[in-house]
Amino acid sequence: MGIRKILIIVIALGCLTLKLNAQNEMGINYSLTEKQQSIVQIAALTSKGELEALKPAINKGLDAGLTVNQIKEVLVHLYAYCGFPRSIRGLQTFMEVLDERKARGIMDELGADATLVQGDKSRYERGKENLEKLTGIPQTGPQTGYAAFAPIIEIFLKEHLFAAIFERDVLTFAERQLVTISVISTIGKAEPMLRSHMNICLNVGHTPEQLQHFVTIIKSTIGKKEAKAAQKVLDEVLNSRS
Repeated sequence: MGIRKILIIVIALGCLTLKLNAQNEMGINYSLTEKQQSIVQIAALTSKGELEALKPAINKGLDAGLTVNQIKEVLVHLYAYCGFPRSIRGLQTFMEVLDERKARGIMDELGADATLVQGDKSRYERGKENLEKLTGIPQTGPQTGYAAFAPIIEIFLKEHLFAAIFERDVLTFAERQLVTISVISTIGKAEPMLRSHMNICLNVGHTPEQLQHFVTIIKSTIGKKEAKAAQKVLDEVLNSRS
């Protein structure tokens, strides 16, 4: 390679570094934090039922700074998307990890519990408000689709999922969305839901680059098939918003 080409490459890399530094100074995040990566791995492995692989993922999350209550909340949240059996087995595995760490003299931070909800609004109204914050879409007008076909599930979604679960502030909306897309990507065959929640991820502050990072974590944690399906949905979401 000639000296001229080497100089061009060096200058290009220098410009790229300056650009990335400037973007980082502006607060633009291009990858998920260690805590966020652990949330993805813990949620995905639990929903897959890979409990032996879940143990080191939980250890990694605790070492990265996730509190005991935050990991509990991840494991509780995902039951809404993959069921009680997976959630409870995840919690039981977490208990084993904590016992093993305690035996080694490691005392993990418990962390804050959920704040008591104030006010006299019904759960349905609170869930409706949370859903509007997540989607950016007013929840007005007549029900359509599955909500019109089976109205009770729309009530359950707002009262339980988007109120009783989402309003628990142990995790942020952005963190809960990482749990959600991790589970949906892992179980597969739910592309419309994954598309909706990836859009919500962007609404609550995740960047396209962070969602690309998410796909790479799914690939290394769960597999190429699940990552390929998630990538296809993400591409559709990003193209629709461009």
